[in-house]
Amino acid sequence: MVQRVRGFVIARKDIEPAYGPALARLEELLKRAEAILTRQHDGQAGARRARNHRDELRRKLQLELTRYLAAAGSVAANGQTEVADLFRLPSANVTNAGFLVAVKSLLIAGELQHDMLVQSGMSPTLIDDLRKAVADFEAASQTARDARRDHMEARLELDSITAVLTQQVNLLDGITRYHFGFDSDVMDEWRMARVLKGQRHNGDVLPPVTPQPTPPAGEVENAA
Repeated sequence: MVQRVRGFVIARKDIEPAYGPALARLEELLKRAEAILTRQHDGQAGARRARNHRDELRRKLQLELTRYLAAAGSVAANGQTEVADLFRLPSANVTNAGFLVAVKSLLIAGELQHDMLVQSGMSPTLIDDLRKAVADFEAASQTARDARRDHMEARLELDSITAVLTQQVNLLDGITRYHFGFDSDVMDEWRMARVLKGQRHNGDVLPPVTPQPTPPAGEVENAA
């Protein structure tokens, strides 16, 4: 809608000098809005990529690394319940935060019992691989949180600049009505420029930009 308003004003700015300052301000706001929209999109896309990477790491940790460590721990325990309890697998249904806590506990147990576990058949490099996967998992979680924060901050900025853009379009509406109110053809074109597709031409100034959708609540919870 704002781009149509801009086109309408540009076509008549030489006829009506009062459009000049208002148009300059409108174009400045449009550039800012486009930059914010880009940030919002990048934040959402970055969060999605980080979550996907974290999901891949969780599957690797759940199905490969911790399973191997737990099996080695079970053999090394040799019937000792207190040792076997140190190598229990984390629940598949726990949140990402809970999963990370459980895997870190396994990692600590593996580090403390490293020699015994190797003697029981564990690869000497498993603990190093597990430590790296845990660090990567934490990094992916932090990246997802940072990207989502950028997305939400951009959304708030977009709401703010939308209100300012609406005020600027209202100013242009006042200029147009004052100088072209007698010309029904011009006013019809102006009303068409000011509404969004599918909306009635009732003279209301509609929001010029639409923020990106917010991810589902489940994604927010698992981002921790």
